[in-house]
Amino acid sequence: MFIQPWDATLDDAEWRTWIADGHDFGLLSVNGPPGQAPAVVPTHFTTDGTHLLVHLARPNPVWRTIEADPNVTFTVIGDYAFIPGPWRAGPGIPPTDGVPTSYYAAVQFICQAHIVDDPEAKAELLRRQLAHFQPDGDHAPIEDGRPPYGRLLPGIRGLTLEVTEVRAKFKYDDHKPTEHRASVADRLTARHQALDEPTARQQRRRLDRIGPWKP
Repeated sequence: MFIQPWDATLDDAEWRTWIADGHDFGLLSVNGPPGQAPAVVPTHFTTDGTHLLVHLARPNPVWRTIEADPNVTFTVIGDYAFIPGPWRAGPGIPPTDGVPTSYYAAVQFICQAHIVDDPEAKAELLRRQLAHFQPDGDHAPIEDGRPPYGRLLPGIRGLTLEVTEVRAKFKYDDHKPTEHRASVADRLTARHQALDEPTARQQRRRLDRIGPWKP
């Protein structure tokens, strides 16, 4: 992922906060066999602080690839919007000469994948996931040998993804003048389509932190 200096995360707390703010679904990418495309699996995940925690169905063909090469990438994307060209035309430039772009936030985790097959370890992984996704605890106990989850555990395999590098990008025209960025955020709010609102929030948040861009 190419990251311009003005698109880079301001610190680790920025991308960590963004992930914790409900961005818990992404794409697991694993290397394909020679001559074949990489395999990409969409999935929810949670984290224990140093690892991403994932489980997938045992019949998923991705397991063979991970066993051969545990180097994987997990990508989370959100708060994105298409920015029309006229919105980006500078002073004195005809609106039709403005160049469109995309705004988005993206975090890529470079990881070493470790497969979890032990029944109790898989149960613990699921407990951690449900503590995140169902914090009210409105589910049956997750225990090996106890229904309903005990009979389902053989049908899945777990993954702990040991994070070795994080690449975070917040692409919101932060190199443009503050007036331009504020104007685009207002236009996004007014357009109010798809992810326009969260995109505008990210742009305003970065604007408040960065102010005028200084190389």
